[in-house]
Amino acid sequence: MNQFFLLQGVSKELHPFAHIIEFAIKRNSTVQLNSFNETSSNSIRIYYVLEGKFEWVINDNHHILYPGDLVLIQPGHKFGGQKGVLDIGKLCWIYIEVNKHEPDERIMFGRWSSLPKNEILAIGKILRLCNTPVLSRVKEAGNILNEIQHELLNQQIGYFTRTNQLIDELFILIARKLTLQNDTHRDFPQSFMHLENALRQNLSHNWTVEEMAAMVGLGTTTFTEKVKSYSGFSPLNYLITIRISEAIKLLKQNDLSVTDIALDTGFYSSQHFSTTFKKLTGYTPSEFRKKNISNDQDQ
Repeated sequence: MNQFFLLQGVSKELHPFAHIIEFAIKRNSTVQLNSFNETSSNSIRIYYVLEGKFEWVINDNHHILYPGDLVLIQPGHKFGGQKGVLDIGKLCWIYIEVNKHEPDERIMFGRWSSLPKNEILAIGKILRLCNTPVLSRVKEAGNILNEIQHELLNQQIGYFTRTNQLIDELFILIARKLTLQNDTHRDFPQSFMHLENALRQNLSHNWTVEEMAAMVGLGTTTFTEKVKSYSGFSPLNYLITIRISEAIKLLKQNDLSVTDIALDTGFYSSQHFSTTFKKLTGYTPSEFRKKNISNDQDQ
């Protein structure tokens, strides 16, 4: 999927589809302070993680997202990224305008949907009553979103009907996954979190791939493949993102020097730290600290 952004009222591709408010694919490669504030909307917002790792707050609950995860934001619910957290990856999202069915506020689709009313009511009820906004490993959703992109951008014969059918398919998929989803945790991501916590507790250590793999009981080849699958990074690059995200937290403490932070987070020199930090965030450590202090004073 290539990057693009379609907005209702602006993008000609969406003119026939009044119910599609936004449809986009975006790669986020730098941290942007205050760029993803908590917002609410009257539409259903569906996000799909293509690459990387994201940390979001949805209705005051913290969620960590990996490739293949789908996020369903209900009308009126708030969500946003955490300020100062390094989110690097690639997202696809679609916003669909919906109505509410009184008196239970079940979600209703408009005339664009070809589903029977009883199925729309059933799906709407499932969506409205779901306990978690995150569905894990929903690769089928990525395929459907990819097909929607193809239909909208190529506009071959029948694309209007096919696009709406694909949106129906997406909601059917989500409703079925919500019905089947239980409270079991994803095995590797759970191990992933234990590994990340261990790394954060001793970032100054010169970690090797072999050491990290051993901590989760895997061989280096399998470990590398799984880390790449879930985070979009090689193990060592993933370690660097952890070091930078921890450095971001430490830079908010004015009593720590940049050199001390560099050594505490595992960089062999302040220059190495500064170069890596700017490559990932777009700022030098000093610029980031100054900008963060300035933003805090403005609020």
